[in-house]
Amino acid sequence: MKDKKLLFDRKCHVLYSKPCKKEIRAKIALHYPEAERETIWEKVQRQYAEFLSDWRTDLGGKKNFHNGVGGTYDCIAIMSYYVVCKAATSFREIEEMEENLILPTFRKLRFVDCNKPLWRKLMYRAFVRAKSGCDKWHDYEMAVAPYENGKPIYYEFTSCPAAEFAIKHGLTDIMPALCNVDFASMELLHARLIRMNTCVNGCRCDYTICGDQDPYVKEHPEYRDEAGFRRNKQQFTQRR
Repeated sequence: MKDKKLLFDRKCHVLYSKPCKKEIRAKIALHYPEAERETIWEKVQRQYAEFLSDWRTDLGGKKNFHNGVGGTYDCIAIMSYYVVCKAATSFREIEEMEENLILPTFRKLRFVDCNKPLWRKLMYRAFVRAKSGCDKWHDYEMAVAPYENGKPIYYEFTSCPAAEFAIKHGLTDIMPALCNVDFASMELLHARLIRMNTCVNGCRCDYTICGDQDPYVKEHPEYRDEAGFRRNKQQFTQRR
């Protein structure tokens, strides 16, 4: 089915991105014989439209930067693929798909070094700008702690549309595969993400970001929990 024939309200929703479509179709090609691929893809498309039929309509459409490549609507498309192809796909494959969408931008920023105060301050300003967008759309409810020289950056989301969607549709089992890319993206900036909770398994998604040489990293070693989330041990008093 051509994308333009897919029925959903385009005044408030957006189509999955072209890179996301390419990722999904590539994975379908890995798992299904050629004669079945178009049928499977159409099932994914129809699942996507069905998901949007009763989804919130206040996320800003194309105007909202969170709805771009790898963002909220691409997450819904990947979850559509997961629902249709659950028997064929895997947790790692879903994780890889989201990485392939998000990480190319961060690979272009390899010159950034969060160990250096200048870059850390610029990253903080980027998060403050992101908060202004969240405040406009009220999609991701975001709070950013004041900047402190020599200290990690801290911000948190207390509302996440992707997590909200997964909870509504009983798809929380795959959310770790979509959330873990946050760790991988920071590693490309000579940074580390320290996270204790997400909006799926707690009341907030917390982001403590420091340079990869910061002693704070060793104080909070990373592990994967039973659900597959990359998380950090809370060995010391958590920063708030």
